[in-house]
Amino acid sequence: MKNSGKVKIAAITLAIILASAIFQYFGAAGFWDMGICDRLNQRESVTNKKIYIVGIDDKTLEQYGPVNTWSRDIPALLVETLNANASAKPAVIGFDVIYSEEAEAGADGHFAEVCKAASNVVVARSFSFKEMPERDENGKVTYNPYHVDYVIEPYQRLRDSAVSGYANTTVDADGYVRQAMAYIDYEGERAYSLSSQVYKMYQESQGKDATFPATYGRSNRFYFTYSGKPGGYNVVSMADVLDGSVDVNIFQGAIVLVGAYAVGMQDSYTPAISHNSQMYGVEIHANIIEALLEGKTQTPFSPFIYAMIAGILCGLFFLAAHKLGMLPSGILLLVLMVLDIVFTRFMYLQGSIVPMVLLPLVLVLIFLARVIQGYLTELMRRRRVVNVFKQYVAPQVVDKISKDKDFELVLGGENRHIAVLFVDIRGFTTMSESMRPEEVVEILNEYLSLTTKSIFDNGGTLDKFVGDATMAVFNAPFELDDYIFRAVCTAWDMRAGADALADKFEKRFGKSVAFGIGVNCGNAVVGNIGCEFRMDYTAIGDTVNTAARLESNAKRGQILISEDVYEAVKDRVSVTPIGEIPLKGKSNGVFVYQLDEVKK
Repeated sequence: MKNSGKVKIAAITLAIILASAIFQYFGAAGFWDMGICDRLNQRESVTNKKIYIVGIDDKTLEQYGPVNTWSRDIPALLVETLNANASAKPAVIGFDVIYSEEAEAGADGHFAEVCKAASNVVVARSFSFKEMPERDENGKVTYNPYHVDYVIEPYQRLRDSAVSGYANTTVDADGYVRQAMAYIDYEGERAYSLSSQVYKMYQESQGKDATFPATYGRSNRFYFTYSGKPGGYNVVSMADVLDGSVDVNIFQGAIVLVGAYAVGMQDSYTPAISHNSQMYGVEIHANIIEALLEGKTQTPFSPFIYAMIAGILCGLFFLAAHKLGMLPSGILLLVLMVLDIVFTRFMYLQGSIVPMVLLPLVLVLIFLARVIQGYLTELMRRRRVVNVFKQYVAPQVVDKISKDKDFELVLGGENRHIAVLFVDIRGFTTMSESMRPEEVVEILNEYLSLTTKSIFDNGGTLDKFVGDATMAVFNAPFELDDYIFRAVCTAWDMRAGADALADKFEKRFGKSVAFGIGVNCGNAVVGNIGCEFRMDYTAIGDTVNTAARLESNAKRGQILISEDVYEAVKDRVSVTPIGEIPLKGKSNGVFVYQLDEVKK
């Protein structure tokens, strides 16, 4: 299978796995994403000036005592005070306080009668939910986390005199309040939440229909955008209203919410708009009501559709990252991340909550994986190049190869001007026939060590060993300064070293060795030549052939250089012209010089 096919299969697999992960993400880690969403979308912007909070604050508690000790005449007086002017009374008065137990018959009855006469009061009740198994119409058993276990109702006379709504606050698993329940079906009827009931009654007072937003789940929940931070709404002390310090005409046609506004009453929560502060429950109801009035509600985007879209995008990015370079892939990643933020913000304003962080996070992981893959690929490429060249290139050249990011090891070659050197032991075949094998190997190893060291010392490339012959090239695979003179110096070093070897072997084996060396320069094809599973870095062409012919014509201890070589280094060498000599395989002869001295 070709690499492109493997990459496509990997992209498809990634898309499928990612789609599944995203689908699970909504239930597993969505709140982490919601925290980011809160910071981008929850902004303070109280636009409805007709929502007031009458707070049971510290001043009120100080004047009237703890709430649980109050006579019901106190809330009755508040309703009477607020409705004192029939032409300027509030549209709705909502109590975020549960009056569940009968206390004093007279006071309880008075409060109930006042609420009935006012006809604009909503009182609170509370549902206690318990997860229970339920069987649907098809007989399938499912678990309902919002099964009503019991209800804390207002006392009977108040329940008969005023509309009620459940005041339960929906707290997400991460501890923040960002959802509300519109209504639930209870005992065959639709039971509205306190916020929904106040909203419904307010719309009716304005001659409008109460249109509830799209909801989801068995509890008919919806997300809402806060309009105010803690303290963002108009708050007046209940004590100031009761003693006449506040002109109640300001509440004309407004929504008035009555509730706890003191720390000791333990009715505070952490709102999505302000993660570092607490908000009283009555303020949360105010925000929910304004969200219903202004249409600032949302529901989760379909996990299935989002998973498919995100999975496809990640698969395409995976493919693009493998075809593009690091910089284009990085730019594409930034573009996609910006588009993700724009898209999620747009969808939020349209009423849908789309995960904001998940897709960019996965894209970043894909990009990092591509970077790591590229790094490892480059590392392996360099290691492969080094392994190929370290056997026949000078250490300093190998080091350069390992650091050169632009060097490519490819099947094929290039046309390059080079210097080529051939060296051979004269009479080695005849000499080896009269020596033991281990002696032959020792002499050969010493000789090859000398030739290799001479090549490497002058920056050349060891092309190959052919029996007792050595071939070297200069100016390949990298540009080499003064490469023709370096080739000549290599030949000179070899001859100098050969003299020491000759004395050594003469004393040890009674045999002496001498070299014949040929040096030529010119254009040649150099590169990795061979097949995919076996390549040799070498040089081919007439320049190489001529150097080989010069070496074969050299006598013991003689260095022959071509006229082209001589012209390049003539100011730094001493030579003896040999003249034009015929070379095997060439129709024309080559003018040759014997190298006598090198002026380093």
